[in-house]
Amino acid sequence: MSVATREGTVAPSLSDRIDRMHNRDRIGATAFVVGLWCVLLFVLFSIWPAIENGAIRTILVISGAGVLALNTAAIVAMLRHYTDDKQFIYSLDLKHLDEMRKRRG
Repeated sequence: MSVATREGTVAPSLSDRIDRMHNRDRIGATAFVVGLWCVLLFVLFSIWPAIENGAIRTILVISGAGVLALNTAAIVAMLRHYTDDKQFIYSLDLKHLDEMRKRRG
């Protein structure tokens, strides 16, 4: 549902604005995770020929997998939390953004 403003334009409802902000945050978080996976895999494959010691390769693979697993899990947990509490989180953000706009004029 939208609300008409004094200028005659239609302002989106709070729920619409919350959904848009939430979608942008989800896209950004997903892009970050995809980028992280790409960078770490690129680095692993780039330096793989230079590492001849099998133990070092094993440590490198295990630590890289740990970083990817923990960061991915953290982002997934964050997105679930944001989905569960998006009304509270984003309505507060939008309230402050609207106040800042009013002060700027």
